[in-house]
Amino acid sequence: MIWLTWRQFRLPAATVFGALAVLALVLAVTALVLLLPALIGLFWGAPLFTRELETGTHRLIWNQSVTRTKWLAVKLGITGVAAMLADGVGSLAVTWWASTFEQAAVKDFSRLSAMVFDARGVIPIAYSAFAFALGVTIGMLVRRSLPAMAVTLAAFAVIQVAVPIVVRPHLLPAIDTTVEISPSTVDGIGRNPNTGVMHLEAKAPDPGGWLLAGETVDASGKTVEDITLPMATGPCAPSSAPGGPAAKADPRDLCLAEITRLGYRQHLIYHPPTRFWPFQWLESALYLALALGLAGFCFWWIRRRLA
Repeated sequence: MIWLTWRQFRLPAATVFGALAVLALVLAVTALVLLLPALIGLFWGAPLFTRELETGTHRLIWNQSVTRTKWLAVKLGITGVAAMLADGVGSLAVTWWASTFEQAAVKDFSRLSAMVFDARGVIPIAYSAFAFALGVTIGMLVRRSLPAMAVTLAAFAVIQVAVPIVVRPHLLPAIDTTVEISPSTVDGIGRNPNTGVMHLEAKAPDPGGWLLAGETVDASGKTVEDITLPMATGPCAPSSAPGGPAAKADPRDLCLAEITRLGYRQHLIYHPPTRFWPFQWLESALYLALALGLAGFCFWWIRRRLA
C-alpha cells in the first residue's frame, strides 16, 4: 500500500516541491542582489592586492615588462567590469520577475523604499563598482587580507545605511506642502474611545511616494500631536446611528471630512514616485564618482607609496 501510494503521489509531489524550489531560488536571487556589492568588495576587491603583497609576488610582477600602473589598470578594468556586470544581470532579473507584482500593487507599492530601490534599476551596478574600488583601496592601505576584508565590510555597511538616510532625501528638493486631510493623505487613525483624542498617521498623497515627514496642523498652522473632538456623536464617534450619513458613505471618509471642516490640515514633506529614475541616476553618479576617486587614489598610491 505504501509503494502504491508513493507511485500515485510522486508526480504531484514533484510538481509542488519543484515549484517551491523555483520560488526559493527567485527569492534567493532577490536577496543576493542586495548582498552582492558587499560580497564583491569583500572577496574580489579587498584581496586583489593583499594576496600579492602577503606573498611578495608583487616584486616579481612589477619588475617584469609590465609596469605596476598597467598591471593595476588591467586588474581594475577586468575585475571591475565583471563586478558591475554581475550585479547588473541580477538587478535586471529581479526587476523582470517583480514587475507583475509591482503593477498589481501600484497603490501601495513604493519603488523609492530602501530595500526596493537598492535592488532595482541601475543603482546596483554603481554599488558594485564602488564596493570593489573600496575593497581594493582598503586592501592597499591595510596590506593584509582578513583585516582588509573586515574593514571593507564594515565601511560599506555604514555607507549603505547612511546614504539613504542622510544623502538620498536631499538629492532633489522635496515637495513641502500643506493639504487637506483625506484618505489619500492619511495612512491610519488612532482614537481613544474614552477621551475622543485622535492621532493621524500621514502618508504621501501620490501613491507610491516617499514620505519624509508628516504632521497635523490646526487652522492657525500650529503643529498638533493629537486632535480632540468635542462631539460625543457624529462622523467621528465610535459608531454612527443606523440610517445616518455613515450608512451611505464610508464612516472613515466622513470623519476625515469633519476634521478638515474644523480647520485641520496635513503638512507633508515627500518625494513623488516619478522621481525613481532621477534618484537612480543621481545616486549612481555619486557612487561611480566615488569609485573613480578611489581608483585614482590607488594609482597614486601604487606609484608613490607602495614599495
